[in-house]
Amino acid sequence: MTKTPLTFEGGCTCRHVRYRMTSKPLFVHCCHCRWCQRETGSAFALNALIEADRVQLLQGDVEIVDTPSASGKGQKIARCARCRVAVWSSYAGAGDAVRFVRVGTLDEPDRLPPDIHIFTDSKQPWVVLPPETPAMHEYYRASEHWPKESLARREALRTKQQH
Repeated sequence: MTKTPLTFEGGCTCRHVRYRMTSKPLFVHCCHCRWCQRETGSAFALNALIEADRVQLLQGDVEIVDTPSASGKGQKIARCARCRVAVWSSYAGAGDAVRFVRVGTLDEPDRLPPDIHIFTDSKQPWVVLPPETPAMHEYYRASEHWPKESLARREALRTKQQH
């Protein structure tokens, strides 16, 4: 008997865009940087990092919007072409091979709590971080925090990109 992969479905507010993540993500970031605060209009951005080929667009179409980022390399935000809700993004560092899926667009966002809080030096003072979840003042080394399975998946991506 084979196990069915853990999947997650989500979409935009108007339901034009529907997508499926075909496995659990590599890792989930809760980013408290000022850029994410500005882009979301909230206190943080909650992103599930996953290989792009594990995100299936089930219906609708997305519009890719190039936006600046703190690194200066920019990011590409995939937004519903109708209601403009951001469903995922790609950053120059990871390229198009990794998507940062906006956890809030999942049908069941509570299934993916953050694995780590990043850029906490600029978090809103009223946000209280749970003591059991790692919190970094800025960024971190994946090798020190990601599960072995996720590190192996990341290495497979790098190997694939080199060929």
